[in-house]
Amino acid sequence: MTVSLAAVTQLPSLSALSREELAAWFRERGEPSYRPGQVWRRLAAGDEIEEMTELPMSTRSDLASAFRSRSLVELRRLAADRGLTTKLLYRLDGGYTVEAVIMRYPRRATLCISSQVGCPIGCPFCATGQGPFGRNLRPHEIWEQAVAARRLLRAEGRRLTHVVFMGMGEPLANYASVVEAVRRLADPEGLGVSLRRITVSTAGLVPRVDKLAQEGLPVRLAISLHAARDDLRDQLVPINRHYPIADLVAAADRYAARTRRRVSYEWVLLAGINDTERDALELARLLQGRLAHVNLIPFNPVAGAPYREPSPTRVQGFAARLRSLGLGVTVRDTRGREQDAACGQLRARVLSELGERASSPGPPGAQPAATGTWSQTARGRAG
Repeated sequence: MTVSLAAVTQLPSLSALSREELAAWFRERGEPSYRPGQVWRRLAAGDEIEEMTELPMSTRSDLASAFRSRSLVELRRLAADRGLTTKLLYRLDGGYTVEAVIMRYPRRATLCISSQVGCPIGCPFCATGQGPFGRNLRPHEIWEQAVAARRLLRAEGRRLTHVVFMGMGEPLANYASVVEAVRRLADPEGLGVSLRRITVSTAGLVPRVDKLAQEGLPVRLAISLHAARDDLRDQLVPINRHYPIADLVAAADRYAARTRRRVSYEWVLLAGINDTERDALELARLLQGRLAHVNLIPFNPVAGAPYREPSPTRVQGFAARLRSLGLGVTVRDTRGREQDAACGQLRARVLSELGERASSPGPPGAQPAATGTWSQTARGRAG
């Protein structure tokens, strides 16, 4: 069956309301003060309005005439790793699409979440960055990805324990929405995910790292580093031309000092590019003595990208060398390889199958699609 990605005129999403707006809506209708809490908890459970049976039928009818339960529509679901990994593609209002990935482990379940349609940073090894940038996700669109994952996991007798903002987009380029979504994720009357189990990644928006440190949200910060010298990082992570490594690491140090949270440094291993002895020595010199940990991620081949994945022996050798130089290192588990594992790959394949463009016009007021890199489309939003 072909699924259209065209925009459809619909009722606003109930989940788009903040708790305060939801309370005001019920207050205007003379509903009891506990009613917003009832609805909020059911929304966080992923329930439809008609499933909220503790509400009077008249109240459910009023809600259903004014709102949809949610805005995300699941377009595609793929399973991998013998059912331990689930990759989901969602349609947003306006016809845009984003991905989320659920990863199951013996004692936890982690959701990798998207914060933008595409990404303005333009890293050449990233599938997401190869397509045009669409728009920022709104707080409820980020939150709904977690709500859907919670409902799916609950049906399996599992619990959503960790959320990582490492899907499509640069989270700190969509700062206000990401911070609001984090607060929603941690709301004990909602999803109740511990702040210490939420990770927010960034390619290096230094002013936003400092701003995040002031929020009182001790989430884990993950820096997408990938190179420890500026000339190489300028090529791999173009935003480095505006915020070089020394400035970025200094901001990460300030974040660690204020939150007392160890910073993770992400390093996608590219064969012959950043997996050499020189790279190991430079990374060790950069991070020694810091409250930091290195996550090594073997490159997952992306069509059109001029990079190769190192051999498993090379990956383990690089990890061993970093450990010998005094760094804490984890080699990231590579999940979903047989099912478009790299972020953005499932979306690109489905759009190709449907004959759609990678990004479609958004609703009125949405940010326009763009094909440029960070310096052209997002630099001005970094302050």
